[in-house]
Amino acid sequence: MRETHPTRIVAVLAFAGTVGAIMQTLVTPLIGELPTMLHTSASNASWVITATLVSAAVFMPISGRLGDLYGKRKVLLACCVPLTGGSILCALASSAPLMIAGRGLQGVGMGLVPLGISLLRDVLPPRRLGSAIAIVSASMGIGGGIGLPVSAAVAEYASWRALFWGSAVLTALIAVLIWLVVPAPASLASGERFDYVGAVGLGTALVCLLLPVTKGADWGWGDPLTLGLLAAAAVLLLAWGWWELRITQPLVDLRVTARARVLLTNVSSLLIGFAMYAQALIVPQLMQLPEATGYGLGLSMLEMGLWMVPGGLMMMAVSPLGGKLSAARGPKFTLVLGALVIAVGYGSSMFLLSTAWGLMIVAIVCSGGVGLAYGAMPALVMSAVPPSETASANSFNTLMRSLGTSAAAAVVGVVLSQLTITVGPYTLPSETGFRTGMLVGCGLALVAAAVAATIPGPRPHGDAPETRPGVKAEAAA
Repeated sequence: MRETHPTRIVAVLAFAGTVGAIMQTLVTPLIGELPTMLHTSASNASWVITATLVSAAVFMPISGRLGDLYGKRKVLLACCVPLTGGSILCALASSAPLMIAGRGLQGVGMGLVPLGISLLRDVLPPRRLGSAIAIVSASMGIGGGIGLPVSAAVAEYASWRALFWGSAVLTALIAVLIWLVVPAPASLASGERFDYVGAVGLGTALVCLLLPVTKGADWGWGDPLTLGLLAAAAVLLLAWGWWELRITQPLVDLRVTARARVLLTNVSSLLIGFAMYAQALIVPQLMQLPEATGYGLGLSMLEMGLWMVPGGLMMMAVSPLGGKLSAARGPKFTLVLGALVIAVGYGSSMFLLSTAWGLMIVAIVCSGGVGLAYGAMPALVMSAVPPSETASANSFNTLMRSLGTSAAAAVVGVVLSQLTITVGPYTLPSETGFRTGMLVGCGLALVAAAVAATIPGPRPHGDAPETRPGVKAEAAA
């Protein structure tokens, strides 16, 4: 392993996380124009967003396991290929199928972030690990914070294709930096086999789950297709779980995942993913709704993005503090505190919804809590799994967060669609709907704090139980 200064490694992986988050917000300024740009219906154009979400969820556990088996640096570099190729395809697209395919490819490469966090355990000294994990985790916040206004500005003052050409250049640059800076630690799971059946089974189950969750509002929640896919997802997940417990080298070691420390962290991650995304859906809408509603602020996409930037910056500013707090009090304490801060942010929204300054404060407080929580979750997971399963376990934890954000989009969408007002010929979400959505986020953040508070302490070194039939587990870190 070649020697590289730890600060450079963290900087490169944090940059990768920032760009990954920018990818997710890249098309937000284009949502209203996508049907015209792609010569299709609004319903078909929405697949541009759905494709990235679904492909990222499917491939994150796969890339995590491949990282454990063949080396995290190799798979990090491999993730840059679909990210770059997907960006180029989107830049060249003139139809919906090509754009959807490009966005799907971008989702395939989203395993970059959990892989990068997992690699830190292999290449950094223990004293640097906590703060490094917090910084790389929070880089997604700064990416989301700056990605929206930058994307809006480029879309407004230049060609929308420039957004994707720019993202292609950034991901190619990430690949070069990883090649030059990030070392290649030996794979601790070398020689094990990849679980192809488990990968296909989990991927199919996630597609069946996420499609109705993200498209249920368009299809109808009582539509036979929606209900059929949800039922298929339940059956497939049960069958996948049976298979994973049956084999000795699974895609996701459910025996490790079932340990209280990992399981409760993943449940907290699911809830915090929901709580984090609820305000990210509501605050921008309030800023952009017309003033004629009596509560909308009538801001442009660019203005809204600029008001949201401090939230992303707060997440990055809080992350080093979260790392120090975890080192002093443990990541469990930091996770509980982060969830409580998110709840305070949502609670404050009941008094701050009427001005841009107030909404910015809500976003800053919630983002600060997310920064604390997101830095603590990987540390908790990695402290409870053997080194040979770090990337797989961390990718599964990231998947839990993604499922939380998907659930938030569905639930908040239902709330806002049921509580509406009529302004001229338009039906818009009401102020009561927005307040209800924020209270739901507050409640789930409090539940997340309660769940996190029950996470047990780490096992003594070397006291980890066996993780698979016939395979002795490595000691948990």
